[in-house]
Amino acid sequence: MSSLLQLTDTQISTWVATFMLPLFRVGALLMVMPVFGTTLLPRRIRLYLTVAITVAIVPALPPMPAVNPLDLSGLLLIAEQILVGAVLGFAMQLFFHAFVVAGQIVAVQMGMAFAAMVDPTNGVSVAVIGQFFTMLVTLMFLAMNGHLVVFEVLTESFTTLPVGSGLMVNHFWELAGKLGWVLAAALVLVLPAITALLVVNIAFGIMTRAAPQLNIFSIGFPLTLVLGLFIVWVGLADILNQYQPLASEALQFLRELAQAR
Repeated sequence: MSSLLQLTDTQISTWVATFMLPLFRVGALLMVMPVFGTTLLPRRIRLYLTVAITVAIVPALPPMPAVNPLDLSGLLLIAEQILVGAVLGFAMQLFFHAFVVAGQIVAVQMGMAFAAMVDPTNGVSVAVIGQFFTMLVTLMFLAMNGHLVVFEVLTESFTTLPVGSGLMVNHFWELAGKLGWVLAAALVLVLPAITALLVVNIAFGIMTRAAPQLNIFSIGFPLTLVLGLFIVWVGLADILNQYQPLASEALQFLRELAQAR
């Protein structure tokens, strides 16, 4: 009679760590990053994607340390993987929020700040122009395979940021310093529209001084709204040239965070 297969605790711990630790890093990224981390995608689908991506990349990953999931060291390693995945996902959120802020700025300038709707991706109320920019950048991000670049960087991060290294803490302040980049990028995106709307408002101001009896509010508000929509429509012709450098900079920053090539 053949003997039964006997497994040691070390073998079981190695097998568990091989799939469990990457699972938490991939899951944290999918829960935070744009497109996949929104409320539009059900949690069950995100869980299936997490398992599928983990199974696909595990054969290409370096060996994982043997760990007991119920031990304190195992819990610390799990927390580290969640932190790494969340930081990488939040870096991409900054890129998307640059377009959201740009839409908010234009909406305020053209008088459409009151026209708000609930953003289904984040569950907050945003201006319609900001929601339009969000959907536009999402489509361009997927069309240019930006999500595949993110998954590539995630896979490389297991080599450049190995489990248990704690190297991500050194780059935490770099992520905080990138918050100013969001506002700068948003201003670059909407600077032509802001300038054009400023000229329109100055023209209305001159009209008010020249003809005080003219009810400028009944004329200026709808005219500013129509001109603002026209300016946004004209600016969309150059949106791709504005998107590409910002996307390249955001993805390069993601690689720097993960210390990838």
